[in-house]
Amino acid sequence: MMAAVVAQASPPAPDLMARVHFAGAKQISADTNAVAFTNLWCSPEAQALREQTLNKLSRAPYNWLKQKILSGTGDGAGQLRPLLDDLLGAEWFLQIRDATNGAPEFALAIRLNAGRAQLWQTHLGNVLEAWTVMSVKKIPNGWELKKHLPPNLIRFVRVGDWAVFGWGQDKLPLNDELVRRILAEKRPAPEEKNDWLTADLDWPRLARWWPALSAVDLPETRWQAVGRDGNLRVEGKLIFPQPLAMTLEKWRMPTNTIHEPIVSFTAVRGIAPWLEKQKWAQPYEISPVPNQMFIWALAGFPLQTFAAVPVPDASNALVQLNQKLSASTNWQSHFMMPLTMGMTNNQISLHGMLLIEPNMTVLHEPAGDFLLAGVFPNAPTTEPLPPELFMQLARSNLVYYHWEITAERLQQLPLLTQLGLMLTQHKQLDAQSAAAKWLNRVGPTLGNTVTEVTRTAPNELTFTRKAPGGLTAVELVALANWLEATNFPGCDLRLPLSAE
Repeated sequence: MMAAVVAQASPPAPDLMARVHFAGAKQISADTNAVAFTNLWCSPEAQALREQTLNKLSRAPYNWLKQKILSGTGDGAGQLRPLLDDLLGAEWFLQIRDATNGAPEFALAIRLNAGRAQLWQTHLGNVLEAWTVMSVKKIPNGWELKKHLPPNLIRFVRVGDWAVFGWGQDKLPLNDELVRRILAEKRPAPEEKNDWLTADLDWPRLARWWPALSAVDLPETRWQAVGRDGNLRVEGKLIFPQPLAMTLEKWRMPTNTIHEPIVSFTAVRGIAPWLEKQKWAQPYEISPVPNQMFIWALAGFPLQTFAAVPVPDASNALVQLNQKLSASTNWQSHFMMPLTMGMTNNQISLHGMLLIEPNMTVLHEPAGDFLLAGVFPNAPTTEPLPPELFMQLARSNLVYYHWEITAERLQQLPLLTQLGLMLTQHKQLDAQSAAAKWLNRVGPTLGNTVTEVTRTAPNELTFTRKAPGGLTAVELVALANWLEATNFPGCDLRLPLSAE
């Protein structure tokens, strides 16, 4: 069902922390496989969202760097904003190299015509002069700026139809390497001819310089996206420093409870070691920690989304969970109204919410015992799951499988997510916002999405996805909320606390 993964070569230098290549929207749009890409990103609603997002991003560099800038005035947004259009439309390479001299080195090589290259040269020079109150020194085909605080060396140089911008501490070997490759008419980094986007990202090493990235908690990641057969294919690998401790025991699925008609189905196993390390989950963990989970959504009613985990003894597991929830009241502070929790008839329920009553129930099935979570009763039916679904789960190395009818799932999610955001005191997505209008426009064009993760080596997971737009319904809704965040590119959706 999915395309085979094409493994990318390892980074050419041991100190290379990140390497990204983007083919550019102009080149992608010319691809015969770009129909789904065009539907998702080229509508009038998408263009309005793009303008809003780029306007916000044009102010982000100053907000990020203002603590490091010596002096200067103005955020430079007016001069940076036109350059962001090129980052979407043109081909570019980004590389980040580790360093031991006080600051990592950045290099951005972007393919531009003479007019756009001159615009970059002028606008970047003007902005940096204004921010640092220092003169930019002219060099052949570009300029250079040396300042006192790290990174202390910033350079812009034009080479043929490429412009190379970089900064670092004292010297710029990565920038020099890119220039040599361009002069030798070689590509600045290896890539497949038809790849739209490729990336090698060493997240742990990047997090040493930018601690906020540690929240991502990802290992080294290599992936690529390409248009194929009318879909966007995303393929890649997660490479861990040590062999994974996960156990991939036989699937235990509550087949009498999961039934048609479903619009979304997720199965994952080997999660116990990961759950045990999560600080947010530790106060509520039961013993033994569940190693599998199933999540599904039924067609028709938006609130019929369920999750089930297999446990040795469901009644005992529910008692444990009740004790954990009763012992910790931190979870109650996240809701806008006081809630009461009660355990009766093998079920834990939360009372006090509008429309819904989240609950956890004991479930006995031929496959064993389960804990079943939901917010609305499961509609009774005798229609079984299709045999094709069980065939997908038959592979011994399968870790994660997700299938959905994205258009239908995207119709359901807003009611559930908007309700969840409201109850947890977060900003809801405005129906008249650019992002909401974009979701309403692209939703009907999206078909089936399939994501698979397999263990292909003791320390390696391989992932593949086939999707018309590249993203699942949950990811599209999350992206829309993020783009509408007040502090974007931050993601603070919290509402101000009531004065009462």
